[in-house]
Amino acid sequence: MRVAVLGAGTMGHGIAQVSAMAGHEVTIRDIDGEIVADGIDAIEGNLQGGVDRDKVTAEEMAAALDRISGTTDFAEAVADADLVVEAVPEDVALKKQTFEDVAAAAPSEAVIASNTSSLPVTEIVSALDDPGRGIGLHFFNPVHIMELVEVVVAEQTSEETVAFATDFVADVGKTAIEIRDTAGFASSRLGVALGVEAMRMVETGVASPRDVDRSMELGYNHPMGPIELGDVVGLDVRLDILEHLREELGERFRPPQILRRKVRAGKLGKKTGEGFYVWEDGEIVGTSGNWGDER
Repeated sequence: MRVAVLGAGTMGHGIAQVSAMAGHEVTIRDIDGEIVADGIDAIEGNLQGGVDRDKVTAEEMAAALDRISGTTDFAEAVADADLVVEAVPEDVALKKQTFEDVAAAAPSEAVIASNTSSLPVTEIVSALDDPGRGIGLHFFNPVHIMELVEVVVAEQTSEETVAFATDFVADVGKTAIEIRDTAGFASSRLGVALGVEAMRMVETGVASPRDVDRSMELGYNHPMGPIELGDVVGLDVRLDILEHLREELGERFRPPQILRRKVRAGKLGKKTGEGFYVWEDGEIVGTSGNWGDER
């Protein structure tokens, strides 16, 4: 089928990649041509890495890239789509406007999905005249590696849309879990709860960021500790999610002051070169400041 992905950033180009690898024709759209080109370049890089590790054949790589096209034209991207997945920034007003714009330009039977990690899908799909065709498809980063997809069922989502979305997830080689639309879904709520407690431990001097992370990596077999994960996701993203969960679920999700200070200072994690850790060329090279000063 034809899949339109709105947003060529980390999540968008990842969704486009797995869709193309599954045999679907994919159009990836963003507001700037350079962003689109960077997204397609990232897909090519991921696929080449798969070829180098004997996970993907050269023929599979070439075929997947042939199925992907890029554009800045919104109407062109969604005109013939069977499925539209938005991966625009985490702003509920922007996502609602995107859904409204898709409904005006896409086929009336197209399923429209949001990749939001925490925002209320019920509110987002309310922008549609037919909200029954709206749903959440929460992929995880990096999309081409992570197996889980949360299928987030809004109050208005039809059974047909749920079945369509679940089949699509299986088709792209992922495992779906069906979640009722509640704040933070399952994964974000649990992951953020662990992350915020880890930050509080650093803030009060219980342990260093590295040792907090090691406690979960070695003690619970997590592939990445909660402090490092926050740096990778982006501390600004973590803060936005916590503010939303605090509003919806209460004070147990109150953001710690250490997180607020880092975001105010522009220390957002891996993407800015410094968060709880110091990063160079995508690797941790040290810890930001003296963690003991936070006691």
